[in-house]
Amino acid sequence: MVVVLGMLALLVLPSLIGIVRDRRIDRQIEEAQEHDGAQGHEGEKDQKSSSRSTVPSTATWYADGRRSKKLVSS
Repeated sequence: MVVVLGMLALLVLPSLIGIVRDRRIDRQIEEAQEHDGAQGHEGEKDQKSSSRSTVPSTATWYADGRRSKKLVSS
């Protein structure tokens, strides 16, 4: 019975550690958001998009061409 409880503990322990870690990270994110909100939006500037046109790369063009080809059975 001790062996079974030990195996159960070994299986459950990583999940518990992950849950504790996620809660700590969530708490840190909430504190950072509250801290940012308290400072106000004094220095904020509107984000501007790039004026460059977006052209797909050669790799993207090649991959799209390969995906669109039909398989031919002989």
